[in-house]
Amino acid sequence: MRKNTIDIVTLGCSKNLVDSEKLMKQLEANGYKVTHDSENPQGEIAVINTCGFIGDAKEESINMILEFCQAKEEGKLRKLYVMGCLSERYLQELKVEIPQVDKFYGKFNWNELLADLGKTYQADHAIERHLTTPKHYAYLKISEGCDRKCSYCAIPIITGKHISRPMEEILDEVRLLVSEGVKEFQVIAQELTYYGVDLYKKQMLPELIEQMAAIPGVEWIRLHYAYPAHFPKELFRVMREHPNVCRYMDIALQHISDNMLQKMRRHVTKEETYQLIEEFRREVPGIHLRTTLMVGYPGETEADFEELKEFVRKVRFDRMGAFAYSEEEGTYAAEHYEDEIPHELKQQRLDELMAIQQEISAELSHAKIGQEFKVMIDRKEGEYYIGRTEFDSPEVDPEVLIKEGEKHLRIGHFYQVRVYDADDFDLYASLI
Repeated sequence: MRKNTIDIVTLGCSKNLVDSEKLMKQLEANGYKVTHDSENPQGEIAVINTCGFIGDAKEESINMILEFCQAKEEGKLRKLYVMGCLSERYLQELKVEIPQVDKFYGKFNWNELLADLGKTYQADHAIERHLTTPKHYAYLKISEGCDRKCSYCAIPIITGKHISRPMEEILDEVRLLVSEGVKEFQVIAQELTYYGVDLYKKQMLPELIEQMAAIPGVEWIRLHYAYPAHFPKELFRVMREHPNVCRYMDIALQHISDNMLQKMRRHVTKEETYQLIEEFRREVPGIHLRTTLMVGYPGETEADFEELKEFVRKVRFDRMGAFAYSEEEGTYAAEHYEDEIPHELKQQRLDELMAIQQEISAELSHAKIGQEFKVMIDRKEGEYYIGRTEFDSPEVDPEVLIKEGEKHLRIGHFYQVRVYDADDFDLYASLI
């Protein structure tokens, strides 16, 4: 157990990761040595940043807390603190259920931890972070919270209303990160397209991205977690005109059946969804669309599910994830609908949907054989360098494998490659 060392464990999404990185910087500014997600925690203090999104994530968070409680009881840890979405939502219950934790913090008051350690918040480090990603890319959180009221989602309950960060503050952070070697930015928010409405009274995402694209040293900008209703169409022009804005959009659609969309309170129709996808592909040639879909929502009929399968076959998403509905207390769905679809049927539908997508992914991957791409190298594994194209986000999307050869490739640098083979997801390429 090392004195003045703190271990940070981050669970859940990239938005949580940004919070952990900011906390790490503050702790370091106060004289601590900080490690992140270490497989073998050595610090005298541990901080677990929890996720509370759906059942599986909550279970993972609880298990991690209990694991560290055990370490504390065995004398391997002096203090244990918990922050993040799970403790934001269940603060009082957790205090009672897991008293071994020294203190629980919510999602927004983790700076109090510094005061509880006898330290002070360093305002001059406000936009600084200790990056836990490879140093050539970073996640950039542009807002907190969500004003959408999708019936199944607990996030607005946890995070509250949408709060945009001031544009100048975001741009200052981008400049700072570029000066530290970051070339690629994954722009994230609970709901990107709403950015600016609260601060500037209009959707400002296109303007923010355009200003980011103009900053020297910003090589790639990739957009995550957009909402289909009232999509800011000016973004199409920005994506077309700026080569460093990746032709990539992560837009969670959840379903296509009007019956389901209405019950989910998505404020978009089947027809509008198809039109938006068509517009994306027409206005931004070559764009790769990533989406997330849900099966097993209360009242989903066989006809609704068949419609969803047909949608996936017809649209042929470049990237797609799916999950089974999980009832979250406090949501509109939990209070108004019975979670009546059996777990086995949900799983069957999920497997069926993903099998369709796997076939599509394989076809789309093989269609890239013979094509040339600009690739960012992330790491080396065994005899392969692992890279990504502009169409691939870290950790969730396919990768490009380049066999180690005569030329040494540098991590965080770009190379031109030609694809010579593909499997269901990944591409195999050689340098040009």
